[in-house]
Amino acid sequence: MSKEISIEVKDVKIHYKMMKKFSIQRNLLKRDADKAEIFEAVKGVSFDVEKGEILGIIGKNGSGKSTLLRAIAGVFSPNEGEIDLKDHSVSLLSLGVGFKDTLSGRSNIFLSGMLLGFSEEEVKSKEADIIEFSELGKFIDMPVKTYSSGMYSKLAFAITSSLETDIMLVDEVLSVGDEHFQKKSLARMEELINDRNRTVVIVSHSIPTLRTLCNRVLWLDDGLIREIGDTETVLNSYETYMNQV
Repeated sequence: MSKEISIEVKDVKIHYKMMKKFSIQRNLLKRDADKAEIFEAVKGVSFDVEKGEILGIIGKNGSGKSTLLRAIAGVFSPNEGEIDLKDHSVSLLSLGVGFKDTLSGRSNIFLSGMLLGFSEEEVKSKEADIIEFSELGKFIDMPVKTYSSGMYSKLAFAITSSLETDIMLVDEVLSVGDEHFQKKSLARMEELINDRNRTVVIVSHSIPTLRTLCNRVLWLDDGLIREIGDTETVLNSYETYMNQV
């Protein structure tokens, strides 16, 4: 019996134009646009993620992990290839995405929820739980631009883990914040992924986290899949490689 696919990635390629700082004005005027260096972040990646699976993505800095995750989330479109989420709802948990800095944490709860497709009533029903889990107290009514990175990550995690979507994409946030909150976040993630209807993709440098949570791991190296498969097998290969670098 074939298993249901939640995420299908087909030959995805993503590249950027790298602008030189000294020529920003000329680039805006399109004088040197054609001469800009092209950086290939993802170089033709294909894989599937089954419904209910927890896939980890690991690799060195600059390997294309976050770029690929944001493309899956729909933050931007790949230059080539296709990403098919099979009509599933998706949320991205990442420090650099999703909040309007001038609004309060409370306002961002509603903004984030509605962007994820939830009604105002649905978000309202979760508001108290989100605020309690975030541990922000009075800061919930202060502008997000005043938050530390730890406070930002607490609110982001509280929102995404409370407003549950079919697919959760997590980018390094489990390793941010104090030790207490990291343990609480890991426990919440373990609770969420016990739901066999939810599909999770986790980008992380933390080998222990991926070992604890993931069914499979994808090792991305210089924009290409170096290895994908059983969690222990791939992580052992990655550790051996990193010890030799």
